[in-house]
Amino acid sequence: MAVVASAPGKVLMTGGYLVLERPNAGLVLSTNARFYAIVKPLYEEVNPESWAWSWTDVKLTSPQLSRESMYKLSLKHLTLQSVSASDSRNPFVEHAVQYAVAAAHVATDRSKKDALHNLLLQGLDITILGSNDFYSYRSQIESRGLPLTPESLATLAPFASITFNAEESDGANCKPEVAKTGLGSSAAMTTAVVAALLHYLGVVDLFELCKEGKLGCSDLDVIHMITQTAHCLAQGKVGSGFDVSCAVYGSQRYVRFSPELLSFAQVAANGLPLPEVIGEILKGKWDHELSEFSLPPLMNLYLGEPGSGGSSTPSMVGAVKKWQMADPEKSQEIWKKLSDANLELETTLNMLTKLAKDHWDAYIGIIKSCSMLTSEKWMLHATEPIKEVIIKALLGARDAMLMIRNLMRKMGEAAGVPIEPESQAQLLDATMNAEGVLLAGVPGAGGFDAIFAITLGDSGNTLTKAWSSKNVLTLLVREYPHGVCLESGDPRTSGITSGVLSVHLE
Repeated sequence: MAVVASAPGKVLMTGGYLVLERPNAGLVLSTNARFYAIVKPLYEEVNPESWAWSWTDVKLTSPQLSRESMYKLSLKHLTLQSVSASDSRNPFVEHAVQYAVAAAHVATDRSKKDALHNLLLQGLDITILGSNDFYSYRSQIESRGLPLTPESLATLAPFASITFNAEESDGANCKPEVAKTGLGSSAAMTTAVVAALLHYLGVVDLFELCKEGKLGCSDLDVIHMITQTAHCLAQGKVGSGFDVSCAVYGSQRYVRFSPELLSFAQVAANGLPLPEVIGEILKGKWDHELSEFSLPPLMNLYLGEPGSGGSSTPSMVGAVKKWQMADPEKSQEIWKKLSDANLELETTLNMLTKLAKDHWDAYIGIIKSCSMLTSEKWMLHATEPIKEVIIKALLGARDAMLMIRNLMRKMGEAAGVPIEPESQAQLLDATMNAEGVLLAGVPGAGGFDAIFAITLGDSGNTLTKAWSSKNVLTLLVREYPHGVCLESGDPRTSGITSGVLSVHLE
């Protein structure tokens, strides 16, 4: 029987660069754009003599890339060897498979080892699918003569084929690269594969997780630890991990784990048996800090793709780190101010959530009124003390975001990287001056990825039209605070798209 798990993409609202260092926090929103992993046995029956075999087969299929890879999995060492003719490797899925299977060996009682061995002898058939919003489809929309609108985006088939950006350098073809929107596809994909495998192999119970959906669940913690390990080793460095944490737990306030937790795995992976490495990882004292966070009621997340091709986060992070080392005094000054501004935005958004709970009628009235006006006219509706408090909180959130943007630009200028490039700055200014827009910014490390905006009430249609007039494609992504989940079936047959919320088992 097939197991289908999904994990969401992310938008890092605050904490860009700072979230790399403890104890700085990041506010990260999970979305309804999800990666799916389908795991099922490769063979229906096991050969009676197969108990003595030391290898089993693994097939990885990525329909959107028209790729299929075959591997041999060593049942002794739990390592993968590619046997495909093509060299199109997916290190994230490869590490996910190895570490999830190793976790199953660690977690399985001796009395159940034979059952696990027989299950693995049936082989693993893994299919991965990403919602369209993880990738750029501007060229397909334009080639069909359609306007750059979310309605055009919605006409594409779910899990549409992805085109590569082939570039030429010195007359030679470079390896083609997929144009992405910056939602954290590798983290969501790795999480979905790990979760599906751990459920399939009996390590966790995703069915119960879907009912709970809470931070602090032990099964979710196992998925998180295995995924962080696989993802970090696949990318060759220990990042902040906020993208994986969001894919596992959903929207949250995040403080990173100590990098030393995984430095052991980086060294040990070259020598120790994988189950031993995973055993140490699972016993480690993970010190990341998570708390629940989501947008206040009646606020909506929108993402706009400006068509600039995206940016390389690792190279931008590298440049900022180099600047920090070269000018520690100036960088620390900006760092501290940025941390304060991030905290101010977080505090104000939490205050708005509480105001909505305590004064719902006044809150809903203000949101409705302000959704039709530009921010300079919002105070006209401060006709009662509580309404004035709500509007001042809205304006306070805008001020905090403007301060964050200003400091991020200064950091980019000092480090020589385009954290908020001029083209993005002009677009964000125009966005924040539109009716019903609370704030806008460049998520995460910034650059030329899709920008985000938080709107009030039903003002999204106005923003979509404004973006379309500036050649910006509004994506179908919205905030959806749930993390990893078990799905009811293959998303290609159950009608799931990025514009429809993930199906949860109840």
